[in-house]
Amino acid sequence: MIRLHQLKSRCFFCVIALSSVCLTPLLAGCSQDQRPAKAANMANPASVYCKEQGGKLEIRHEKDGEVGYCHLAYGRVVEEWVLYRAAHH
Repeated sequence: MIRLHQLKSRCFFCVIALSSVCLTPLLAGCSQDQRPAKAANMANPASVYCKEQGGKLEIRHEKDGEVGYCHLAYGRVVEEWVLYRAAHH
């Protein structure tokens, strides 16, 4: 009778120890900082290309968001990505 009680106590201890070993990494993973990584400070290639062509960049706030327009030296105004794609395709 005493041995059965000792066996149950040991099994209970083993279950608790094993549970804590298995659950600790899971709980530690949940507590890590979940903030998004900072974006790299990379220049917009279309904006860079506009300036390389002697253009002046203008950002317009349109209904779908911000759009960049390139004012070229000879008076033409082109959406910056249209200008960039035309030159790089």
